[in-house]
Amino acid sequence: MDSNIDKHGFRPNIGIVLLQGPTSRESANRVLWARRVGGFDAWQFPQGGVDSGETLEQALFRELHEEIGVSADAVTVLGQTTDWLRYRLPKYMRRNNSTPGFVGQKQKWFLLQMHADDSAVRLHQHAKPEFDEWRWVSYYYPIEQVVDFKRDVYRRALVELAQYLPNALAAPKPVSSSALGS
Repeated sequence: MDSNIDKHGFRPNIGIVLLQGPTSRESANRVLWARRVGGFDAWQFPQGGVDSGETLEQALFRELHEEIGVSADAVTVLGQTTDWLRYRLPKYMRRNNSTPGFVGQKQKWFLLQMHADDSAVRLHQHAKPEFDEWRWVSYYYPIEQVVDFKRDVYRRALVELAQYLPNALAAPKPVSSSALGS
């Protein structure tokens, strides 16, 4: 079994909620939403595994750069989730031959604010890009748009991280979990 997978089959991972810079009132509480390469119209927040021996902060900045080309000096970390949030991958998506025992991800989520302009987002920095398109969307929009098996984690992460929003009073209320079919 991969040494990075816990005894329950979850791999440590970080999730990144990147707020648009505070350039105008219209940008308040808008987050980066990216489409995965592959043409399946699958959108999500940047996320990635924590390598053995790597701290969460090291993984955060490595993934931020690898996935969307944004450097650590272009953002400020505003907060992170207290506990690990877990999701199980559907069985058909598990790579049983390459990672025996792997059932899903356990994630710590980080809220960051970009203080560079939009040109700091460069999706094609690496030989195998994760995303091919991105946009700014309202803070809670991703909850209803992400793939079903990640929905509860997205809801929990965004609700918890909302306390760190610079414009917290202006943030729209989250969609209830019953409305999401969770």
